[in-house]
Order: sequence, then C-alpha cells, then structure tokens
Amino acid sequence: MTALSPPSRGARSGPILPPVERRAVLPAGFRAGGRAIGIKKSGRRDLALVVTKAGPAAAAAVFTPNAFAAAPVRASRANLASTSGDPRGGFGWARAIVATSGCANAATGAAGDSDQTEVGRIVAAGLAVREEEVLHLSTGIIGTRLPLDRIATGVAALVPALAADPASWEAAAEALRTTDSVSKLATTTLELPDEAGRPLTVTVSGIAKGVGMIHPNMATMLSIVLTDAAAEPDVLWGLLRPAAARTWNQLSIDGDTSTNDTVFVLASGASGAAPVHAGSTEASLLGGAIEAIGRDLARQQAADGEGATILITA
Repeated sequence: MTALSPPSRGARSGPILPPVERRAVLPAGFRAGGRAIGIKKSGRRDLALVVTKAGPAAAAAVFTPNAFAAAPVRASRANLASTSGDPRGGFGWARAIVATSGCANAATGAAGDSDQTEVGRIVAAGLAVREEEVLHLSTGIIGTRLPLDRIATGVAALVPALAADPASWEAAAEALRTTDSVSKLATTTLELPDEAGRPLTVTVSGIAKGVGMIHPNMATMLSIVLTDAAAEPDVLWGLLRPAAARTWNQLSIDGDTSTNDTVFVLASGASGAAPVHAGSTEASLLGGAIEAIGRDLARQQAADGEGATILITA
C-alpha cells in the first residue's frame, strides 16, 4: 500500500494550486539532456544534465534529514552556501545540475566526497562554469564508487547535445530513473506581470524519480523543478520549503528514508516577468505553482511505488 500522508494538524491550507499536465515542457532559459554511459547494467540512460542558457539561475533546495547524507547532498549544500554566503546551504546560484543514476555515492566516506568533487570539476570544465555553480544528484546502489572515467566521457559527449526542447527534458527525466517503471514529468503555467504590469505567461515544470525507500521527509526521491520566473534565491527557498512540507514530505511508500533525497528549484528569469518579492501576490502564485508540481510528482511517485497496488490521497 502506498500513501500520501495528510498534513499535520494545524498546518495552513496553502495557496490555490493551478492545474498540472503530465508532459515534457522545458521552461525558457534552460537546456537539458540525458545519456547512457554504462552505470546501469540495463544500458538505459543514467547521466542527466540541466544547464542554464545564460548566467546563473536562482536556486533553492530541500535535502534529506538523514544523518548520513550522501556525498552529492553534502556537495550541493556546500556549493549553495558558497554562492549565497548563507551557511545553511539551502539557496544560492547555479549554472548546472548533474545527475547520475545507478550509483548513489552513499556510504563511500572521504573517497566518495572526493569523487563527487571530481564530478563537479568535470561538469564545470565541460560547461566553462565555476565548480560551485554545479549542483549534484545521485541515486542507485549504496556503497559503490562513481565511475569517473565514464562520467567524464559521458559529459564530454552530452554537453554539445544539450537542447531546449521537450525530448531533451524527457531524456533527463529518464536518466533519473532506477527501478521506476515510467518517467515522471509535470508542468503548469501562471501569469505574472512584467515591469510595466503587463501579464506574461510563466512556466513551472518538474521531473522526478523514486519508487522505494520513500517516507515523510522524502526518501530515495530526487526532483528537479525549473521555472522561467524571476526571484532571488532566498525568496525561492521561502516558497519551496512550505511547498515541500505539503507535498514531497507527505509521501510514504515503505517507511524508510534515504541518504540522497533532494529537491532543486531553479528560476532562470527568462520569461521577462518582473522579479517576485516575498509576501507578494505574485509570490503566492509562484509558490502555488511549485506546490502543484510537487503534489503531482509526489502522486506519480506514490502510484509507481515498489509493490504498490493502492494509491491513497488526502
């Protein structure tokens, strides 16, 4: 049995959520792609890159509460703290997200941290960006080392193939999968004003993986949410945290939490909409869109849970 747990007593109802479609739509300002590099024995895609087209995007994250957080979580926290100057490591600036599936790089000690740092160097060199502008996701077998040679070769091949089209975004979604039976995608739109007050259409889209070891406070669950809205990193973090509390963190499949859980939200600002400010009507609208994506992805994850036969929602 799989469940989406109800919010804790006294939790606020949250913003109105827009409708969501389950299809691949890549927001403006990003390129993406996925490639098979031989980490998975199945031969399926297992390396994904999501990159900005021009300059860093505002970035926010929520991570696993597991005391033994894996190397990619530690690397991402450190990079967000470096680019924001905030030691909490929940928000900052990013030019790229690199994801590998088939090897979690968890329970690998100092060697795993060194390997994850090297992945950051490989990606940064391939994209001509700073290492601290690269965020990390990994999922798969625990206790094994990342195949750095394969990752280096794969990044070199994938970077020139990155594109801003639905197929490339779907390829990235497929590359996140481990035992998932299907890729998980969601998208929605909202209207936000430009600097002159004219309404513009803004897109929020997400991809995710996760079918086992999933329990409140996330689990073996990775999500990437992209938007072409504009917001400062701390504002984005302020929208993500309550959205995660009411969506991903209400999800339970087997009662286990994992070491690699991560949700990233990146905002490119490429829609032309004016920056969203904390506490504004526009912030409520954007927060509702992020929450709508989180809710739908969480339901897709629950429905695809290992051994799941019943989906319970509240």
